[in-house]
Amino acid sequence: MKPFIWDAHSCLPLDPKTPMGCLEEHMKGGVNYVSVNVGMDMNGLDQILRVIAGFRARIAARDDMVLTETLEEVHRAVQAGKLAVTFDLEGSVMLRDMPEMIGVFYRLGVRQIHLAYNRNNSIAGGCHDRDTGLTGLGRKMVAAINKAGMIMDCSHMSLSSSLDVCEVSCKPVVFSHVNPRALSGHERTVTDAQIKAAADTGGAVGISGVNRFLGVEGTPGPEDIVRHIDYVVDLVGVDHVGIGLDYMYEVPGCTDFPDGVDKGFWWPPERGYADFSAIEVLAPRHLGDVADIMATRGYTDQQIAQIMGGNFLRIAQESWIAPQNAL
Repeated sequence: MKPFIWDAHSCLPLDPKTPMGCLEEHMKGGVNYVSVNVGMDMNGLDQILRVIAGFRARIAARDDMVLTETLEEVHRAVQAGKLAVTFDLEGSVMLRDMPEMIGVFYRLGVRQIHLAYNRNNSIAGGCHDRDTGLTGLGRKMVAAINKAGMIMDCSHMSLSSSLDVCEVSCKPVVFSHVNPRALSGHERTVTDAQIKAAADTGGAVGISGVNRFLGVEGTPGPEDIVRHIDYVVDLVGVDHVGIGLDYMYEVPGCTDFPDGVDKGFWWPPERGYADFSAIEVLAPRHLGDVADIMATRGYTDQQIAQIMGGNFLRIAQESWIAPQNAL
């Protein structure tokens, strides 16, 4: 019996015209649920709102996927053979320094958020900037995220900020799409201390399929994902690891970026981003192979089910339960 598969983060072009048929790649891999990015810190609020409106309309027009708001709706989608989708935000600039904005985005379908995309802002520190912790406003944002019923994510954030989030959050904290730094050394990966801190909250690390963060050149394979899963399991146990491929779809005529965005600022060449053409990501269609390799390495069916989706399903159960409290 194939496991329930939860992909904690994927990227479509941030363009209202992007066709949702792209996500058929996820369905080919047997994925049951995917969280789709709808905005980063360099994207203006007007762009993000247009993207959400476009994505919502295009998902609603299809009969093979559904924008879900609750776990009950996720389960119903799976039973109907449809892909369950929710949205996530990467950063907090779009919140305009207002914790009240969390509730607005919740109602638009956002169920997961982290607070800084690579660079520092008024809320938190980014992983490619001076290592700063949460600001006072950042602590209020974490409380608002917990109260609204979103998953509290720390991907792309600085060491100090992510540890602060783990300290103040009253809900599980995740790194939705990262890799252990011990296996690749890249600055966008996470340290053992960050992995342990998230696990201590009841959270999990979603293993990314990006080659440079896996520490491989060229096209990564399922065995590379399993190597990183093994590391996290050995460090904090099978309850605290999942999948967050960070698969990046490309669609001709659709673009992520507003005019004039400084890519060298957000992705510094001196920090491992000199050649974007060399970035490759494990395709979702290979996720079944990841499960098969784990089976050959002695993981039980229950452990495979936890890693492929059960752990993030549990975290959603603990995090999404308070829609009535959304600001």
